[in-house]
Amino acid sequence: MDTLAQLEGDIVTCRACPRLVAWREEVAAEKRAAFRDETYWGRPVPGFGDPAAPIVVVGLAPAAHGANRTGRMFTGDRSGEWLYRALWRAGLASNPVSVGRDDGLVLTDAYITAPVRCAPPQNKPTTDERDRCRPFLERELALLHHARVFVALGQFGYQVLAGVLGVRPRPRFGHGAEVPVGDGSRTILCSYHVSQQNTFTGRLTESMLDDVFTRARSLAGIPAVGRSAHS
Repeated sequence: MDTLAQLEGDIVTCRACPRLVAWREEVAAEKRAAFRDETYWGRPVPGFGDPAAPIVVVGLAPAAHGANRTGRMFTGDRSGEWLYRALWRAGLASNPVSVGRDDGLVLTDAYITAPVRCAPPQNKPTTDERDRCRPFLERELALLHHARVFVALGQFGYQVLAGVLGVRPRPRFGHGAEVPVGDGSRTILCSYHVSQQNTFTGRLTESMLDDVFTRARSLAGIPAVGRSAHS
């Protein structure tokens, strides 16, 4: 019988993609100057959060000096700063800041994962790398028995997620789009990715992201609660 703990063990020891293995380990060895005294994770990154979560957030892949350094999804980079602040405002995270695996942050009613578990060069995994990693996401979603709302951050995550969940035909991706899964008891909720190219340009604002998680809570049947950006 599969478990999340067993899945995590299989993920962190995976060496299926030679290009990604070489890149993640090269980055971990050379490091960024600001993190030269830190020990990089340098391995595939498992999912993180509440095993009973009704809301599952799906990104793209670990950032080279973010999750590839810290070992936790969306932790240690600007994208993660945006995401965890939003999760905190939505009442889904215990802290608005995420800096490392051992910082004590807890997610409630939310779980974060990605279709690709290793940091890819230029944040662009190949089709083969995406497909080799897909079974991990399939296993993970099968183990998240209470998942009802899947927040897809970006088109890449949306496409893989729709495939895993059997959405046919697949509607076009768009920020705020809602895509029913199966009998409609589950929903994919789309959002622009929290990448710097979106947040720095204003394509994605904090209020837009807040609206997504407010809607996610509603679709998941969780009573509305949140904190203002100035709390």
